[in-house]
Amino acid sequence: MILFFAPEFSSLADHIALLEAGITFELSEVDLDSKRLGDGSSYLAVNPKGQVPALRFDDGEVLTENVAILAWIADRAAHLAPAGALGNYRMLEMLSCIASEIHKRFPIYFSLPEEAREAVGDDIVRWFGYLCPRLQHGYLFGETFGVVDAYLFAMARGALAMELPLGDAYRDYVARVEARPAVQAALRRERGKAQ
Repeated sequence: MILFFAPEFSSLADHIALLEAGITFELSEVDLDSKRLGDGSSYLAVNPKGQVPALRFDDGEVLTENVAILAWIADRAAHLAPAGALGNYRMLEMLSCIASEIHKRFPIYFSLPEEAREAVGDDIVRWFGYLCPRLQHGYLFGETFGVVDAYLFAMARGALAMELPLGDAYRDYVARVEARPAVQAALRRERGKAQ
């Protein structure tokens, strides 16, 4: 199994979740500008969308999109999904919210001239604020880290690096998640692969 990633992009969430789940996989770095892999081959042959992440299974099947990959991981590592009769649906609800309300705004933000970014930045901060009360017990679903936290962490870390005013709750959350051994391992591996 191969995870196609770009260093510290949203694919970091999938990298973290795979490590937290104890799933064995290899990494293949994608140059998002050229859409090329390290061996010079076209990434578009793997994922015609040209975006990360993509997860290629040993049989050649490819799964794309953070929501799908993270849900697949949670299906194999129940401790990374919320418990209860609606647990799987609550996880999908939260993954979809992060993808559609926060993640999708990052490329919009960066595509705008600097003087036009404020409104999109405010919208990003507003959606983080919507999720913030859920962090009062440590993670999005209480005291247990899950795949949704891997995704929110990647997004919050990026927003803080952009100097968006997320507040102390998110700075504490990012620091708490970043201290996890799997997160440290993913960051080391991605920095080591980056050229």
